[in-house]
Amino acid sequence: MFSKILIANRGEIACRVAATAKRLGVSTVAVYSDADRSAKHVAVCDEAVYLGGSAPKDSYLKGDAIIAIAKQTGAEAIHPGYGFLSENADFAQACQDAGLVFIGPSAEAIRAMGGKSESKRLMESAGVPLIPGYHGDNQDAQFLQQQADAIGYPVLIKASAGGGGKGMRIVEQSSDFVDLLDSCRREAITSFGNDQVLVEKYALKPRHIEIQVFGDTHGNYVHLFERDCSVQRRHQKVLEEAPAPGVDTSMREAMGTAAIEAARAVDYVGAGTVEFIVEQREGTMNFYFMEMNTRLQVEHPVSEAITGVDLVEWQLLVAAGQPLPKSQDDLAINGHAIEARICAENPDNNFLPATGTLFTYQKPEHSTFNIADVRIDDGVRAGDVISPFYDSMVAKLIVHAPTREQALARLDRALAQTRIVGLPNNVAFLRYILNTDSFSNANLDTALIEREQDKLFDQHPLGLSTLVVTAITQQLASEAVSQKTDNDPFSKPTGFRAYSDYTRSFSLVYDEQSYIARISNWHNASCADGKKGGDNLSSFVLVIGKEIANTQDDSNINVAAQTETVYEGQVSYDSSDAHNHTLWLEGARISAQSWVNNETVYVFTDSGRDEITLIDIMAHVGEDTAAVGSLKSPMPGQVVAFKVAVGDTVKKGEPLAVIEAMKIEHTITAPTDGVVAELLFAAGDLVADGDELLRINSESK
Repeated sequence: MFSKILIANRGEIACRVAATAKRLGVSTVAVYSDADRSAKHVAVCDEAVYLGGSAPKDSYLKGDAIIAIAKQTGAEAIHPGYGFLSENADFAQACQDAGLVFIGPSAEAIRAMGGKSESKRLMESAGVPLIPGYHGDNQDAQFLQQQADAIGYPVLIKASAGGGGKGMRIVEQSSDFVDLLDSCRREAITSFGNDQVLVEKYALKPRHIEIQVFGDTHGNYVHLFERDCSVQRRHQKVLEEAPAPGVDTSMREAMGTAAIEAARAVDYVGAGTVEFIVEQREGTMNFYFMEMNTRLQVEHPVSEAITGVDLVEWQLLVAAGQPLPKSQDDLAINGHAIEARICAENPDNNFLPATGTLFTYQKPEHSTFNIADVRIDDGVRAGDVISPFYDSMVAKLIVHAPTREQALARLDRALAQTRIVGLPNNVAFLRYILNTDSFSNANLDTALIEREQDKLFDQHPLGLSTLVVTAITQQLASEAVSQKTDNDPFSKPTGFRAYSDYTRSFSLVYDEQSYIARISNWHNASCADGKKGGDNLSSFVLVIGKEIANTQDDSNINVAAQTETVYEGQVSYDSSDAHNHTLWLEGARISAQSWVNNETVYVFTDSGRDEITLIDIMAHVGEDTAAVGSLKSPMPGQVVAFKVAVGDTVKKGEPLAVIEAMKIEHTITAPTDGVVAELLFAAGDLVADGDELLRINSESK
């Protein structure tokens, strides 16, 4: 076994590798960029060496610098993790040439299987089923369009060197082919440095099922069964599970055998994944080779959970020249495991990646990088910044149970106990997926999210009254803490009045609608069920009014906005602190947690999470509104291109600009009809979140 390894990666996977290495007594060396100086992976490794700038090309893609650091620190081997240089054949060869062990397959195997076109030609010669498509070297746009026309739409354009869902475009009709090809190639160059593509028939009702394989230097091969990764957005995985529902023993054996033969064809050594597209037609499932990922996969923990195997440990053992610890007959499936990828993104805004600070980051009881009923693998801590330079994944939540139904319930409970505040995230969205009929009944395919969109997007599970009460309770509890040492009753924001009833108003915004909430008769009280609460138990009468738009009288004089009462009732609450509340309203007791960030109150209960804005009126005095017709960047990133020029007439929804962030392109569209008045940046410029990109003069002006 090695005495010291360098981990050529960052974040969760760097921490994952370090955890197993530490258990095996292997020292670790971390490398880090400017953005990662204080990152978790830097802290958990035994040594850490500065690598370069925040952009991957200036740090984690600098193979020569990484090899030099490995030799300088006395590391014997380099673990590439996934992403970055993990499937770079030149880097694997350079490690070998430098006398270092690359913890992964040979450069020859990476070249053979890393390119989608080459790997499919190899599989075709080996008799592995392939989906119809063009995998050749002719990359002329017109020729590729002709191939797509011949295959029949829809087709899928895929970057030949791609992975992780990047460099993929679905084309529904011939007229869209060239534009989507250009977009795919730009993303492929950014992510992989190679813009070669292939074109394939897009299978109907497809499932994405993959086989975990392992080979050693002694000619031994095993597969560790299958994973279903069909639930995807933007061709990137959201939920993964093992074993795949509906796969019987004969199909499992056939796919496993095909995967091992694929690995054997290139003398594969180490961990790899053979991915198949499974077409579901009239009650049957037929599998077709899609690609082989010559590295460890993000979703490897579900395979670990059902087999009891530490795959990173196997990687280290095999790289050190030892034989595989188990044969195929020694491996068996135990129970069911599901992994949820928790990402910094906004599902309700086309999964737009988000950046910011993890203001609050609370997790359920769990293990870390170890097989358990509930496991969380992450590379971040509360207070860390999610930057625009890397992938948006925050953590992986993995559960294991005897049956799929039990695993679903366990995952839902664990997600309900996960609290993230400070940036948009998909935790609530993941719970919505689990509770759809499609997922709970294992009616799986890659279009599940689109099919169930009515139950997944723009959901508000808590209700207005719960949100308003929690926001007010948070405010009152915070004020009580700040005024705790002041004994003057007239200086406290409480219900004490010498000659009148206490009344107080709050301005709130929920789901783009303004409300006025008024509380009165605030006092200590007993619970509705007659049980006394703690010292903080209080009660008030609440009236929530929905604001009605301003109107004008016959003299064209504005009349102040009116409110329509939408809720009125008695409320009791008991706050143990500013974040934890027990509420009694509408005949029910609700346990809630809340945090405030920039006037937004984030509310969590077992039933779900939502947010409401509690406006601080004094903070907005003198504040001007944004100019009509301006267009701002929704995230930090780089301007790829402007689709319009000054003076162009545009229609609402027309593409205006393309922004690249987190290795993904995002098209910015016109919010209104108008004329382009000014472009404020140029292609290649870096922009911050909220930067104004261009100005449009509305046609109505």
